[in-house]
Amino acid sequence: MNTPLIHAPLGQEVVYPTSYDPKLLFPIDRAPNRQTLGPLPDWAGADIWNAYEISWLNPRGKPIVATARFVFPHSSPRLVESKSFKLYLNSFNDERFANEQEVGERMRADLAAACGATVEVEITRVGRQAGQGYEALEGENIDDIDVEIEVYTPSPELLRCVPGGAVVEETLVSDLLKSNCPVTGQPDWASVQVRYTGPQIDRAALLKYIVSLRRHDEFHEHCVEKMYCDIWRICRPESLLVYARYTRRGGLDINPWRASSKVEVSQVRTVRQ
Repeated sequence: MNTPLIHAPLGQEVVYPTSYDPKLLFPIDRAPNRQTLGPLPDWAGADIWNAYEISWLNPRGKPIVATARFVFPHSSPRLVESKSFKLYLNSFNDERFANEQEVGERMRADLAAACGATVEVEITRVGRQAGQGYEALEGENIDDIDVEIEVYTPSPELLRCVPGGAVVEETLVSDLLKSNCPVTGQPDWASVQVRYTGPQIDRAALLKYIVSLRRHDEFHEHCVEKMYCDIWRICRPESLLVYARYTRRGGLDINPWRASSKVEVSQVRTVRQ
């Protein structure tokens, strides 16, 4: 495989770190994938990562455990490969820090250097979180539509608007999004929210399109950008948000969103997170 991904830790046997090491982070350029999407729209967005396995030692050697939220801007020139991120986070486990503020500052500096942009880091020690349950993404779920599906590779031509349909404002949700890791081939599962204003999208067609990514090999962030660009180009909405919340793996979940303008997205955890 003639790609820098052959050097990534994903899909390879690795030794877990015993000391802090920012060099474990493996950046991936966004540009090559975006070049396949054609002219890019004027969009906003972010990649929101939640980490559930954060730990370090206090100055006296006592372990501290926490969760963390990381927000990578969509405009960063690079994203971070997920297994390298997990290894990096685990490199903090046996290091001593004064407090979570010091840990956060170290992570902000390292992640900014890796991705080429400022990264938001919010660390919360376990026991200090407010109660948080599971919720479905807001919107009308289209998964019960009775459709026959035969295509499981990306097929934007499936998308269409309702002939003669009115301009509407609606939010549609599906829990049937699945793609595959481009390195290991392992399945990635997600719930996806499509919020738009524009000519009414044929819901059955949208569902078929979402399912058509089922055998597609691509990173989470790239899948969301592909869906956004396909819907934007074919359905021509006045405004659009595509937001996916992926199932947790290895103590991390990844939740990219792209929109035609800056918006606030829900931070609810779905049942698979």
